Amino acid sequence: MNYRALGQTGIKVSEIGFGAWGIGGRTVNQTSYGDTDDRTSLAALARALDSGITFFDTSAAYGDGHSESLIGRAFSGRRQQVVIATKAGYDSWDREPDFSAAALVASADRSLRRLQTDTIDLLMLHSPSRNVLLQDEPRRALDSLIDSGKIRSWGASVKRPADALAALRVGDIPVIQGNFNMMDVRAASGGLFEEMHRRGSGFIARTPLCFGFLSGTITRDTVFPAGDHRRGWSAAQLAAWIDGANHLLAMIGSAPGVAGVQAALRFCLSFPDVSSVIPGIMTPIEADQNAAASACGPLLQVAVDAVLEINRARQFFVSAETAN
Repeated sequence: MNYRALGQTGIKVSEIGFGAWGIGGRTVNQTSYGDTDDRTSLAALARALDSGITFFDTSAAYGDGHSESLIGRAFSGRRQQVVIATKAGYDSWDREPDFSAAALVASADRSLRRLQTDTIDLLMLHSPSRNVLLQDEPRRALDSLIDSGKIRSWGASVKRPADALAALRVGDIPVIQGNFNMMDVRAASGGLFEEMHRRGSGFIARTPLCFGFLSGTITRDTVFPAGDHRRGWSAAQLAAWIDGANHLLAMIGSAPGVAGVQAALRFCLSFPDVSSVIPGIMTPIEADQNAAASACGPLLQVAVDAVLEINRARQFFVSAETAN
């Protein structure tokens, strides 16, 4: 496993991280990846650390806090070996977000208890609107949490790269988390990476597998489990991602399955401004397969350039809402 600096926070993270949305289990309506088994989830967390993954990304909203609780259980005796990032603003998908100072501090306190730790390494605003990103109140609340020792650093997990770019032009944000994958290169093409590099911000690449589609194993016959958020996407969007993934993987010479997953992760790691890429991991086997991508190194530049060129010529989103 290779490790990278998380911007200028002084924190070093594994370049392959652990996305912990899925292990939170089923939540209201279609806002999860379906039902899970805690024994499998705990085994996946342990295997990830044994495989060199030290960065674990979760949220108060994932499983209504259950994802955080699992991470707290898994690493209660090995806390110093891991870097934990969580998010505040959304505590549950069936309630409106609250980014007031009082709500952010209260959410951090609840996360600390669930994570069984005295300090959160990174606390991010969870999908704030651009208006929230431009306000002083959330920033002051996060700075106060640093002053009190409850968090080491803060950041924003944004809906759109353009929102982060607008906020960075107003003031520094130590860490940005955003969508970035072979079918969504807006962070690179829209100027976000350039501005982050200028300011020394770290970037966490979310959805590197585009919700699993870049594995190349999802077909039109795939039936997603109850509660899986992918059941809510339109047939046109699912088809666009299925066809797009097949085309991209064939173009760079990667077969569907493990090779496709690792190629998708290596694409993200080909960009020096990426501090860590966080595929969703739900089983020990997935932990091993994802961690192994680090040893493969970045994709060849010719493959990266080809992916970027395809994105200039082809649209993988069927609506503006999908691109959020």
